[in-house]
Amino acid sequence: MSIEQLTRRFHKACADYGLIEDGDHILIGLSGGKDSLLLTELLGRRAKIYKPRFSVTALHVRVKERDYQTDLSYLEHFCQEAGVPLLVRYTEIGEAPKSPITNQKSKIENECFLCSWYRRKTLFNVAQELGCNKIAFGHHRDDVLETLLMNLIYQGTFATMPPMLQMEKMPIRIIRPLCLIDEADIKAYAEQQGYQKQAKLCPFEHVSSREKVKGLLAQIKALNPEAVDSMYGAMTNIKTEYLPNK
Repeated sequence: MSIEQLTRRFHKACADYGLIEDGDHILIGLSGGKDSLLLTELLGRRAKIYKPRFSVTALHVRVKERDYQTDLSYLEHFCQEAGVPLLVRYTEIGEAPKSPITNQKSKIENECFLCSWYRRKTLFNVAQELGCNKIAFGHHRDDVLETLLMNLIYQGTFATMPPMLQMEKMPIRIIRPLCLIDEADIKAYAEQQGYQKQAKLCPFEHVSSREKVKGLLAQIKALNPEAVDSMYGAMTNIKTEYLPNK
């Protein structure tokens, strides 16, 4: 997979969903994984084009209680090459957040949820400090479809992460410019370019519900290689009538 092919899909997502506008200041959530590295590279390249004019800053958040690491010197060099300023912030997991429904402290045992919640809280705080109006995440098409399956299986809802989401309580939008790119293509490009892998992975990476659904999506792809196109298209083509098998 060439950078030109990835760039075309990136540009298509930006154009189709109106992800980038003149005057934007975009904060990139840079974990150090292949997806966020590609996102940083593509946004850095795009920011050098005259129109639309926008600026980008990358933020790497480290959670003190989690034993996974990315080489900071590598991230600094990578961002310098991409022409993207890098910030590093540390956070720690405190009390469980309050439920938006009951306003009581949630009894949450899901370690992944807590880690993600505090990392995102730091991202939103820094975005407001810097005056950023958008936060970019490196979610690819597989992430979108896995979230769709997780909501169907565990929540009974037909919902997933949208390409752009306006936050309700702050003037910030979440954007996902990699939403039309498959994970396999990102992985191939990362290996081709020699992206450095994270020094230590999350200890819960292979025991989460998402990891199980990732395996389910792989089985669906094996059943029908074009299934991902059908599933992605179904999210914008919902029908109410029952269509029996012929």
